[in-house]
Amino acid sequence: MNTTIQHAEKRAASPALTPEADADSRITLGVLNAVDESSAVTQRVLARDLGIALGLANAYIKRCIGKGLIKVSQAPARRYVYYLTPQGFAEKSRLTAQYLSYSFDFFRLARTQCREAFEACAARGWHRILLCGGGELAEIAALYATSSGVTLIGILEIAPPPAGRQQSLDLASFGEIDAVIVTDHRAPQAVYDLLVRELGSERVFAPRLLNVSRQARRDTA
Repeated sequence: MNTTIQHAEKRAASPALTPEADADSRITLGVLNAVDESSAVTQRVLARDLGIALGLANAYIKRCIGKGLIKVSQAPARRYVYYLTPQGFAEKSRLTAQYLSYSFDFFRLARTQCREAFEACAARGWHRILLCGGGELAEIAALYATSSGVTLIGILEIAPPPAGRQQSLDLASFGEIDAVIVTDHRAPQAVYDLLVRELGSERVFAPRLLNVSRQARRDTA
């Protein structure tokens, strides 16, 4: 039996955007919003407000200029002033609508698939569940754990190991663990593989929206 959640009916299980595309859209939208609010915004302020590196903020500004979304002119004191072009306003509206749609779809899928995972655990008599990975997916899972008849015993953040190095987990502090659900969206495959090596595939679940491969994987190191 495959231990990740399965159904006879195959339904669309992935959000409209991959995590990488979602991050790209969010940063682009953040840049366009910042320029729309203040043409005098600096790249340093932009990087701080968006929580990204200064070099990345510079790269996104240049990309938006290259796409014709932002127009730039030089002001006194070696400063730059940025303006949204009509194309930039249109892209800002499009990304806003896309983000709202994606957010809704993500919440709906996460809610449904986490609930399915909890119910699958409860049906096997597994009630002490550990989540592996923080963020929005873990928060959504926590909202629906109690109503699904399981008890969350904690949320474990796992940092993927450096390339070529094995990693082990110390799960003893959580006491008895019946099953684990992957909620890490940064490196879900690495976390899933690590948990399977530690606990076996029988008790490791992963929501379908994470697109985790269920095939056995071997380290090449």
